[in-house]
Amino acid sequence: MVGRLEFKYVAYLGDSSSPCLLAGHRAADTVSSMSFANQVAIITGASSGIGWQLAKTLAGQQCAVGVVARRRDRLEALVQEIQSTGGKAACAVADVADRPQTVSAIHALRHQLGPVDLLIANSGVGVPTTLEPLNIDEVEQMFKVNTLGVVYAIEAVLPEMLRRGKGHLAAVSSLASYLGMPGESGYCSSKAAVNVYMEGLRLHLRRRGIAVTTICPGFIDTPMTAVNTFKMPFLLNADRAAQLIVRALSRKKKVYNFPWQTTLLMKLACWLPDWMLERVFAGKTGDRPKPSL
Repeated sequence: MVGRLEFKYVAYLGDSSSPCLLAGHRAADTVSSMSFANQVAIITGASSGIGWQLAKTLAGQQCAVGVVARRRDRLEALVQEIQSTGGKAACAVADVADRPQTVSAIHALRHQLGPVDLLIANSGVGVPTTLEPLNIDEVEQMFKVNTLGVVYAIEAVLPEMLRRGKGHLAAVSSLASYLGMPGESGYCSSKAAVNVYMEGLRLHLRRRGIAVTTICPGFIDTPMTAVNTFKMPFLLNADRAAQLIVRALSRKKKVYNFPWQTTLLMKLACWLPDWMLERVFAGKTGDRPKPSL
């Protein structure tokens, strides 16, 4: 998540079915072992952060994992680490903003590992939205990665899932998708688009045997958030985040928002008037370095 809400006090109100936000699980949740044994999972954006840890967590459950990202050296290191502990993994290099690359890479992994049971479209970038000048090129590239990257990855696996009558599609979005924050318009809207796209797919595929899950994390300690210059509330490490995500996937959650503390803050923010939100964000936008796209 890229937003910068800072509230002094919060109270835990439990799980919620509010149309604005669904509350996440308690942090004490654990992964049910062997949920994905003998399955094949494809994970994009696996060269670091959440994607890296998701691959290791699923491999630890005897799931064969195919990992996709731009950095070959990092992917090969991940595959070697998984294989050294007895797991099964393979990698393919692709920029998810490139449709042919993405589809080709995932198809190559399918031929190596077998039919895909689970896709986790995890690739994502975060760049501040500037006004003077408008950074249109960076926002456009962010949409290609964050939104179209999900669409392209799904394109690569959905036809076979439909033929088999089973499968699970998941996309990593963000709690920032629930509120358009100043200085983060591009990022928030690119993730909001993911939410709506996945919701439509979930309803469309409801009777086709294919589960659809949207994952909305708060602040996770990854290279993407490492550039933030402000204190990130309720920060989770990537390993813990991966455990919670895999647990939610094993339960085929429709939407999984976590941690509950940040979920609650965003839920409350949905009801704040503009003047109050403007005060909350005053002086806290445009101060984040731009990562390389």
